[in-house]
Amino acid sequence: MTNLSVQRKLAAKILGVGKERITFDPDRFEDIEDAITRDDVKRLYREKAIKVKPIVGTSSGRRKSRRRGPGRKKGHRISGKDSWMIQVRALRKTLKNLKLKGELDNRTYRELYMKVKGGAIRTRRRLLEIVEARGHG
Repeated sequence: MTNLSVQRKLAAKILGVGKERITFDPDRFEDIEDAITRDDVKRLYREKAIKVKPIVGTSSGRRKSRRRGPGRKKGHRISGKDSWMIQVRALRKTLKNLKLKGELDNRTYRELYMKVKGGAIRTRRRLLEIVEARGHG
């Protein structure tokens, strides 16, 4: 294949676009190769032997950083951390009540408390099942 880098550079300069946007008609390579003056390049552009690719912009779907903040969201959403806090607080409250009623001794309370903290016990129902299985309550 022939080297048309000089013609590409010249066409880019004349047409005021980048070199990457210049395309050549494959059927007219010989004519383009012979073009050495600015007038030759302009003539080939008018004859559509040299073309300019359109600008490729960023589609709106790819602009992820725009309009995605919490202020754009409709309705109430709870963050992962907040839902975790609500869950853990409910479990700890249940544990505290069981301990105050005398259904849990200190050691079992501590053990279950740490399991709640580590995420081993995630629901109140499961907590009560474990307490029942251990013979407390």
